[in-house]
Amino acid sequence: MNLEEADSLSEQIAKYISEQIISGELVEGERIQELRIAKELDVSRGSVREALLLLERTYLIEIFPRRGAIVSEMSAQQVKALFDTSVMVLGHIVQRISETWRVNETEQLQTLLDQLVEFVRAGDIEKFYDSIFKYLADQHDMVANPYLMQFYKELLPSLRRSYFLTLNTSRRELQESFTLFKLVIDAILIRKSQQAALFMEDFCRHLRNLVLESLTRMKQIELAWARRSRR
Repeated sequence: MNLEEADSLSEQIAKYISEQIISGELVEGERIQELRIAKELDVSRGSVREALLLLERTYLIEIFPRRGAIVSEMSAQQVKALFDTSVMVLGHIVQRISETWRVNETEQLQTLLDQLVEFVRAGDIEKFYDSIFKYLADQHDMVANPYLMQFYKELLPSLRRSYFLTLNTSRRELQESFTLFKLVIDAILIRKSQQAALFMEDFCRHLRNLVLESLTRMKQIELAWARRSRR
């Protein structure tokens, strides 16, 4: 793999591993094989260990003495806790954006909406949610709170892992997500910060429910396969 020079080596390795967890290539409870990662990327095991320490901050893995790094479990309780936290963080972010945005940033918001319309039309669920959460992650100047934005940055991989489960949901549900997020944008543009936060809560609640439904179906399939394998 040709690693770019924009981020540090450990950050790039962490992103590589996180994508495998988000996509489900590495499953919950699975041990991260440091040697395999080092060989795949042609890097040292020390660099992989540094990457795992970074990755632990994103809640995608847990590191245990003598056991190493293990992919974190994704349970209904953890999904609910993730979205409870996300609602508070994202609510504050959209509040700050609605209070501080400038006229010359209207075009950026309109471009985002236009992209989301195209993603809904194409049924591209991953790009739809990626675009929303990346836009929010990029608003450092308007939010003007580096502690909050750093926490959101560390939370984002777990959010991506959760909504990756929803890639098979219906276009109707995707359209509903778009409708809810457009309310957020509309509130931002008229500087209704409290409304923006409340609409963001509605958006997150809808996504949480989609994730929980997808997670339930996934666990049911896993249980069915486990029962069949014991016959």
